[in-house]
Amino acid sequence: MTELALAAVDLGASSGRVMLGRVGGNRLELHEAHRFRNGPVRLPDGLYWDVLGLYQDVLGGIRSAARTAEQRGGRLTGLAVDSWAVDYGLLDERGVLVGNPRHYRDARTEPVIDEVHRRIDPQRLYGRTGLQHLPFNTLYQLAAEPTLAGRRALLIPDLLGHWLTGAQLAEETNASTTGLLDARTGQWDRELISGLGLPADLLPDVQPAGRVVSPLSAAVRAELGLDHDVVLGTVGSHDTASAVVGVPAENPRFGYISCGTWGLVGVELDAPVLTEDSRRANFTNERGIDGTIRYLHNVMGLWLLSESIRTWNLHGQQVDLGEALDAAARLPAGGPRIDPNDPAFLPPGDMPQRIAAACRDAGETVPGSVPEFVRCIVDSLAHAFAETIEQAERLSGRPIEVVHIVGGGSQNALLCQLTADACRRPVVAGPVEATALGNVVVQARTLGALSGDLPTLRRHVRAATTLVGYRPRSAADPLPA
Repeated sequence: MTELALAAVDLGASSGRVMLGRVGGNRLELHEAHRFRNGPVRLPDGLYWDVLGLYQDVLGGIRSAARTAEQRGGRLTGLAVDSWAVDYGLLDERGVLVGNPRHYRDARTEPVIDEVHRRIDPQRLYGRTGLQHLPFNTLYQLAAEPTLAGRRALLIPDLLGHWLTGAQLAEETNASTTGLLDARTGQWDRELISGLGLPADLLPDVQPAGRVVSPLSAAVRAELGLDHDVVLGTVGSHDTASAVVGVPAENPRFGYISCGTWGLVGVELDAPVLTEDSRRANFTNERGIDGTIRYLHNVMGLWLLSESIRTWNLHGQQVDLGEALDAAARLPAGGPRIDPNDPAFLPPGDMPQRIAAACRDAGETVPGSVPEFVRCIVDSLAHAFAETIEQAERLSGRPIEVVHIVGGGSQNALLCQLTADACRRPVVAGPVEATALGNVVVQARTLGALSGDLPTLRRHVRAATTLVGYRPRSAADPLPA
């Protein structure tokens, strides 16, 4: 098979990166071409994304990836974009962006949620879309818009893809996070959209992952300094969808935790689970690659830790994460725990103060030092992950024998070990760049450098990465090979 050079544009809620993948035959390699910060911009009227600055960083990363490919004797052939979910940009009738996109942590949806539920009962909503209730789901954000007449909404990866090629589409995996997609068909629920009073032409056609969209426009090629076509493809444009492709599972009875700013905890299924028990547990049915369903629940994730460190540093207490985790690991078990999913932890702000308040309200010992706060966060996340794994197994009927942690959280040895202990199952940690790997292998299959089904793609990921195993300390079961 032909070896290809492919760029994965992988945008997280706190940072972005463009990774160069070299794929073909027995080769699957990733090289970081460009990394840059990302995050909310607070203005007097709320939180926004700096999407124009983000686009410039993306262009710089693609340019760097193309140069690196040439230095290594190849040419950049394709690229694809994945990002966080639910947020979007609005275009007017001329295709011009109408203001910076809002950030999902903005509070503007709070006044409209009850109105949406008056229009469509939450039980009926779940039965149609299978989406867990989160206050920032796209349908609530759209309900909070002052005007939508004559507008076109593009989710963040699709907005960037539009600027790169001129094409307008809604990639399926990210579209499934909006609360407007039919969980059974994978297409827009037109009756639901009409019932919510949204314009019929607000959303572009849904396209599955694994398609060639278009070559980059001539203007973009000129800006990048490219003298050849580079094609944009669809992958799991919701970063979790690409991360799940990058889970290096060998045992089909696996659960996953895609752990970064959020912890996405679940299993991979062939069909959605739309029961009332599932709705009450607030599990979500999001589309995956090759017709799969990502049945999962959102846990607040490492946001608790990163926002705590930001707060400490803001107040002059410089905290080194590695040192804090080492000190936290030396503390005895049985310390205070909080519910990471408490809505109080969603907005930016003084996270240690909110954690202390939650401990007091629960009758727990209030942490008194940075290591104690860190241990409280990590203990709480591990137990929340374990409870969610148990729920996913019970609600889906899919046995879980091993748990894979991918993403940034896979580097946190304390979190991985405590999760294994709490889950009473072996944990396999890695790869850190599961999302970029999932992005690249789907591109490579689309363009002919790889072939095969999802287990085959995961075999390539497994062969290309170094994994770390954690046994539950109360069990002696061997780790899977």
